[in-house]
Amino acid sequence: MAHFAELDDNNIVLRVVVVDDEHEADGVAWCENFYKGGTWLQTSITGSIRKNYAGIGDTYDAELDAFYGAQPYPSWSLDEEARWQPPTPCPDGTIHTDHFYLWDEDSETWERHDR
Repeated sequence: MAHFAELDDNNIVLRVVVVDDEHEADGVAWCENFYKGGTWLQTSITGSIRKNYAGIGDTYDAELDAFYGAQPYPSWSLDEEARWQPPTPCPDGTIHTDHFYLWDEDSETWERHDR
């Protein structure tokens, strides 16, 4: 199955539909015909097409050729892979059973929390 996202005039995803594999090659044209118009782009659950799977409300960036979700915090920026990055990396990238980190936007730092 192939997946296609319909965009509004501001490149915001309106819906994502599933198309039979037999129509994947002409999926954009198939969606335009079946749904009577619209702007359509293919997306992939694995993120192998346009970097991230499109979700309703996500944005499509033509320069990056990528879909991305809402900015989680004002201080975070979008990287070249269309992923939101904090101003400073999380202090410990491993998963621990005794603690975790949460972003604090006011101080723009990671705060440790014990479980």
